[in-house]
Amino acid sequence: MNLDLTDLPTLNALLNATSALILTFGYIAIKRRGDIRRHKRLMLAALAVSALFLISYLIYHNAVGSVPYPKHDWTRPLYFAILIPHVILAALMVPFVVAAVILGLRGRYRAHVRITRVLWPVWMFVSASGVAVYLMLYRF
Repeated sequence: MNLDLTDLPTLNALLNATSALILTFGYIAIKRRGDIRRHKRLMLAALAVSALFLISYLIYHNAVGSVPYPKHDWTRPLYFAILIPHVILAALMVPFVVAAVILGLRGRYRAHVRITRVLWPVWMFVSASGVAVYLMLYRF
């Protein structure tokens, strides 16, 4: 399977959707089952998928630059209402993800939980809104 540059937005959306799915399973593993081992594996997988997304995203936008929203109808303000918090939260969450991973791996669960109570829904929003941005920009 050969990917070219035009395939990367679709790959990015799939990676975002995969991250959201893995995050959901990781949440279930710890909240409903108390399975720390499974939770750890799933959350590290979500981190890896998100890292792959970031690499693909940077490659794509380094090559093509910014992609403007083409429509000038009622969807334009909706698009920016999704895009702006998506971009801001995606950038802001990176150091918190790193901190949460380090705390979790070191067994400092109380501090880990304090961060992830806010971080998990933000990460879910960033993943889901990334898919929404893709759909609005490339599919609708």
